[in-house]
Amino acid sequence: MIFDLSKLPAPKIYNLLNGLIAPRPIAWITSVHLAGRINAAPFSAYNYVGTDPPIVAVGVGNRPGPGVVGKDTAQNIRNTREFVINVVNETLAEAMVTCAIDFPPGVNELEIAQLKTTPSPIVSVPRIQEAPASLECREITTMEIGRSRIILGQVVAIHVKDEVLDPA
Repeated sequence: MIFDLSKLPAPKIYNLLNGLIAPRPIAWITSVHLAGRINAAPFSAYNYVGTDPPIVAVGVGNRPGPGVVGKDTAQNIRNTREFVINVVNETLAEAMVTCAIDFPPGVNELEIAQLKTTPSPIVSVPRIQEAPASLECREITTMEIGRSRIILGQVVAIHVKDEVLDPA
């Protein structure tokens, strides 16, 4: 079977890619609005794409509806040029799903998910305290292609909890 993607609606293309490219890691991104509000949102279009320097890529779609309106995460990263990717484990899965809800702007998803943040020593964006690992990142560039954005970030620090770190 062949699918000519030029003839399929976006939701069908999403379903095909989502089902075929698996497993996908989740980037649970914390970012900060210019007014200081913390935002937390998961994205499954994410991976590292380089190690020297360490680079991650995150795909962020626009908000549904007419026009080109970036999601809060994309807008925050564009404005502050910093973000933190928090690793999700099974223990945090339910809280991560809560953060995926499309709350109105200004709602603190982490507060609703009953999670705490802790300051990041290098970037201004806090990380999720309960996450087993976190990557502090600075935006290198954002490419806007159609209704999607690809954010490239340089990892400037990695935090890993002792209990999940293999000493080797």
